[in-house]
Amino acid sequence: MRPDDIPKLTKMVTDALAYYRQDVSEFTLHVWVQACQPFTLEEVSKALTAHVTDAERGQFAPKVADIVRVLSGTTTDRAALAWGKVLGAISAVGAYSDVVFDDPAIHAAIEDLGGWVKICRGEVAELSYLQHRFCQSHKAYTGRGTFDFQRKLLGDRSPDSDYEKRGLPVPKPAIVGDRQQAMLVYQNGNQAAKTRITFRGDLGIENLSIPMDQIKRIKGQV
Repeated sequence: MRPDDIPKLTKMVTDALAYYRQDVSEFTLHVWVQACQPFTLEEVSKALTAHVTDAERGQFAPKVADIVRVLSGTTTDRAALAWGKVLGAISAVGAYSDVVFDDPAIHAAIEDLGGWVKICRGEVAELSYLQHRFCQSHKAYTGRGTFDFQRKLLGDRSPDSDYEKRGLPVPKPAIVGDRQQAMLVYQNGNQAAKTRITFRGDLGIENLSIPMDQIKRIKGQV
């Protein structure tokens, strides 16, 4: 869920509970917002409507657990749809171009699988395995709500510096899916890989203000 959707969500929840003549506390709204982060505003709206119109459950005010139960299947659906989007991009874009999807979880999941180039050049026999790993990873990131991701997935091309040295424009990435959402992914993503790696020379052990015996143990482990 996007940050600008949160006020709409709180109003939606307030109105839904008012239908059952229930007041809403700040804590209650906070719980709703946290629980609904992995889902879109539209998905939450549909889930609330489904609850209210349910012949049995609709007699009682919706709790967070009720809506999450309804939405739990949507993460699987979204992962499957995302994989279909990836397959389409593999055929239409290929390994030689950078790509930006309209879903940050796609970026994070593809990076977990080795990157855009590796996905594009995978064997047909591996697709079923890749699909399973991708969907599991995508669901995990979607469920987490907040995570790091690359702003674009790099293709198999020369570095930007090579183009700049020759006075050539850097190739623009291919946009896959909704253009506005893809631009948000690009703006909010990291330029480097999502997993930060620190080498031993960058630890600055000599500057740590901790006892010497602990420093010796650290040195023996790295």
